[in-house]
Amino acid sequence: MYPNEKSLSYYIREAKNLKKIEYGKKIKIGILSSFTITGLAETIKVKCDKVNVNCCTYVSGYNQYNQEILNSNSNLYQFKPEILFLVIDSKNIFKDDYEVFYTKNIDERKKIVEEKLDEIINLAKIFVNKTNSKIVISNLSIPSYSSFGILENKDYGISQMILEFNQKLNARLKNEPSIYVYDLLQFFYRFGEQNIAEPHKIAIGDIKITFDYLPYLAEELIGYIKPYLGLNKKCIVLDLDNTLWGGIVGEDGFNGIKLGPEPPGNIFMDFQRWILALHHRGIILAINSKNNLDDAMKVIREHKHMILKEEHFAAIQINWIDKIQNMKEIAEEINIGLDSIVFFDDDPRNCEIMKTALPEVLTINLPKDPSLYLPLIQNMNDFNVLKITNEDKKRGQMYYQQKQRSELKNETVNLEKYLEKLETKVTIKNADQVTIPRISQLTMKTNQFNLTTKRYSEEEIRHMMNDSQMKIISVQVEDKFGDNGITGACIIKLKNKKEWYIDTFLLSCRVIGREIERAIMSFIINEARERGLETIIAEFIPTKKNSPTENFLDKCGFKKEGEFWIFNTSKEFKKPSIVSLIVK
Repeated sequence: MYPNEKSLSYYIREAKNLKKIEYGKKIKIGILSSFTITGLAETIKVKCDKVNVNCCTYVSGYNQYNQEILNSNSNLYQFKPEILFLVIDSKNIFKDDYEVFYTKNIDERKKIVEEKLDEIINLAKIFVNKTNSKIVISNLSIPSYSSFGILENKDYGISQMILEFNQKLNARLKNEPSIYVYDLLQFFYRFGEQNIAEPHKIAIGDIKITFDYLPYLAEELIGYIKPYLGLNKKCIVLDLDNTLWGGIVGEDGFNGIKLGPEPPGNIFMDFQRWILALHHRGIILAINSKNNLDDAMKVIREHKHMILKEEHFAAIQINWIDKIQNMKEIAEEINIGLDSIVFFDDDPRNCEIMKTALPEVLTINLPKDPSLYLPLIQNMNDFNVLKITNEDKKRGQMYYQQKQRSELKNETVNLEKYLEKLETKVTIKNADQVTIPRISQLTMKTNQFNLTTKRYSEEEIRHMMNDSQMKIISVQVEDKFGDNGITGACIIKLKNKKEWYIDTFLLSCRVIGREIERAIMSFIINEARERGLETIIAEFIPTKKNSPTENFLDKCGFKKEGEFWIFNTSKEFKKPSIVSLIVK
């Protein structure tokens, strides 16, 4: 399923040789399991290293998850993991009841399910209440055997019991922001119980997942780590010929390309459908193709079996310029970093050139067999998010509106007139349970206009929100073309009765350069003044990417004193007249 997956012995060997490099991204991972899971931690550490993450792990003793979570002084809590993986199996969870299940009546069986469900959910809640961490619990796999044989489904048997356990686990944890359920059952379905669970290894060491398949499990769990650290990708850039349709439109013609309900055209339609589904939940789409513009656009606009339409693409580069230059222009037009992009192309040469010239872009060389396109993208963990926000759902529409803004800008004589015509409205409100996920997302992902680039999880922001000395605000931006959603956030700390410290001040790259940042600062200054505060302290911590913020404090009238920038609230600061400011 995952191409070129290495063996467990490779990961264990590599883990021993990991160099102590201080990466920008660090994470502490805890692993608890009800069965033997030797090698999983080493594999996760190596996989993290491959994406420039310094990962430190803690693994509990065999089947010690209860003790570790219930004991406040356990090594688990001393370690302080940011994400805890709890991998459990049905036989150990149900213990003796698992073997004598059929000797009990149905009411007793249902009671057992409820008791075990309560036990696991309570453990998860105890852990998150004691920490600012996330916990990922596996659901239960279903054994492919039953002493009832073909009558298993005529009764409330083992299969039904575990299915109900899994369904209720999902339902009861659905609205718990710090608890996630990993689908271990689906993992067993995908790779096959007979492949994963070898009776001999279960008997001698309670090894429920064989060594050959632990790297695949680790890859699935990395799918939680990437979005937690803001390493998930947000833009798919696509080639056209032999990628979105079969054949070459310049040679085969409009009617000669392979795209339709019959094989092999259905393969490309299915691939497009999946990409469209990703687009609807927030992934930006763009095109980078060497092609005749008219020929390619005719297919996109007019072909009746084309799933992806022109309005789905935030940027389109169809020309005979080299794809490296096109990719740079796509990133500039959309205003995202190259490291946010995944590029799909069927040409190995193009892919190799892209990987060499722009290593920040995740370049995927599509298989020779187009039927493998869909499983390849389905198994990628780079598009995962820990929460789908309203901004994610509307992102495609927002980038279409961004095109309209660009057109207006090109038609307008100067920047000031353009900004006036936009009719920008900024709404500032205190953080709440609805906006916390988006604020966390912004701290994790925003690099360019970000004074300090401090990263905060949802749990950390929720904790700060309960601190009376902290003020956390979200910033929503709208204009004549539509709603940009929450695109900014600030975290401010009361240092003493007279001083505010700006811990975080950030704005999405989509809306910078429109005087919005000055409007936000005017709110902070006025708010401080009204509270009787005399001084606002801010800090600029330079990184490789936040140079657009470098002179912001100076332009706002802050004065540099040592490492900090100081603003006296008695000093006048005018809100930009072209921005309407609403405070809720």
